[in-house]
Amino acid sequence: MQAAPVDPSRFGSHFGSRFDSRAEFAAHFRALLARSRHSLQMFDPDFAVTPLGEPEVDATLRAFLAGGGAIQLALHQSGYLERERPRFLRLLRDFGHRIECRATPPGLRQLTDSFCIGDAVHIVRRFHCDHMRGEVRFDDPGAVEISAERFAALWLESRPTLAVTTTGL
Repeated sequence: MQAAPVDPSRFGSHFGSRFDSRAEFAAHFRALLARSRHSLQMFDPDFAVTPLGEPEVDATLRAFLAGGGAIQLALHQSGYLERERPRFLRLLRDFGHRIECRATPPGLRQLTDSFCIGDAVHIVRRFHCDHMRGEVRFDDPGAVEISAERFAALWLESRPTLAVTTTGL
């Protein structure tokens, strides 16, 4: 059963809630994408649960990137995206100048949370990648601050992956 889409415009500032299902996570992820205009910073061990390959998400990300947005994506393993998310790989090919993907070093593979930060003021966070329990906060820079600092440190330690070449990925 799929959750009804979350209309981000119906919430005032500092909207936040908890979720515990895949459908709720996906709906909140879509709402964060709809609210974001400039930057997305995402971390997940493999992005297997994140709906990056769905047509609606692809269209939203294409509009975001065409409007000047930028994506930073950090992960432990890129295999799932390479095998199961051809739409995301096409997005990366088409907007490689606006998307950067990095793989974490082995010493950081113990990190098991998952989050997406939009414009440094919105966040959807799963507490552990093996579970759907998490929280969402919109228009709340304070709720994003710790995860943004963690992402910046993680980003510095990580190395480029999923690079587009002239012969493909």
